[in-house]
Amino acid sequence: MNYIDGFVVAVPAVNKEAYRQLAAKAAPLFKEFGAIRIVECWGDDVPPGTVTDFRGAVKAQEDEEVVFSWIEYPSKQVRDEANQKLMADPRMKAMGDQMPFDGKRMIYGGFAVLLDE
Repeated sequence: MNYIDGFVVAVPAVNKEAYRQLAAKAAPLFKEFGAIRIVECWGDDVPPGTVTDFRGAVKAQEDEEVVFSWIEYPSKQVRDEANQKLMADPRMKAMGDQMPFDGKRMIYGGFAVLLDE
């Protein structure tokens, strides 16, 4: 089964296009190193929760929107190898200086697929 890296981040609403451009620039690198699908989703209906929610998880401010993203790989091994290559790639390092959001508030993790219909 495929393997998923999931991400949630708060992005200032005024940086929506800058985020989209950065994601579009990074996607080919992820694919070059083994990703088979990259999905970036801009929050459209992200309601407040009773105990916790997406906005709270990333400490989103009033002027920020939540972005939910995932990258699909054919396996965890391919993901692990891709991440090593990406972190060493100077193109990715250069993009790190252009992040239109606070990376310290990003949450992420790797997920084994349980159901895919």
